[in-house]
Amino acid sequence: MQAKVEWVKDLTFLASGDSSRYTILDHSENRELQKGSSPTELLLQALCGCTAMDVISILQKKKEPVKGFEVKAEGTRATEHPKVFTDINLEYIAYGDVRKESLERAITLSQEKYCNISITLKRAGVRVNISSRVVEDHNSQ
Repeated sequence: MQAKVEWVKDLTFLASGDSSRYTILDHSENRELQKGSSPTELLLQALCGCTAMDVISILQKKKEPVKGFEVKAEGTRATEHPKVFTDINLEYIAYGDVRKESLERAITLSQEKYCNISITLKRAGVRVNISSRVVEDHNSQ
């Protein structure tokens, strides 16, 4: 697996990898001028995406009637440089008539076996805290 970033201007970079798809990385003190995610935001997004793909795949294999699915992350960082993540809270929300035990089992499998990003962060000392819920009516978020 390979990745690279190319400088565009200021603190804007174009990131790409083996997939030949591009992501804009940017940092600006003025969020309205920011053209893409910061690398730190992208790490949280990658964690959410990695575990979400695992969980939704497992739920679909179990034929759970998932109508919608979200993973939200909130990270706490050290106050001094390097401002590493110390804790990340992940909230999994499944919409539909999904059995809670199926959701919890899928999350456990993702966190302990499949999601390499989560496992890498944990091995680096980040505490990853999990919560989950099932919302039966997809419109009542």
